[in-house]
Amino acid sequence: MTEDTATRQDASGRTGGNNGLAIAGFVCSLVGLLVFSIVLGPLAIIFGGVGLSRANRGARHRGLAIAALVIGAVDVILWIVFISTGGASTYFHVG
Repeated sequence: MTEDTATRQDASGRTGGNNGLAIAGFVCSLVGLLVFSIVLGPLAIIFGGVGLSRANRGARHRGLAIAALVIGAVDVILWIVFISTGGASTYFHVG
């Protein structure tokens, strides 16, 4: 008799289903802080929202899902600020 991962319960009584979208959203949000935030920020928000929905139904990684939502929103806001301040004409000089 095998048990499905989504129906297995851990010691706290919660179902032990993996919440890969919460993890993916968190990773997208962190990488989005560094590069390509216009795509990764909204992806982090979407993945984090779905991950939070799954966490509310008993899956793991609720904290990662919330962090993905918050950091993804920061990604989008920073991108908007960067573009609105003329970020395309900003140059960095090293040395």
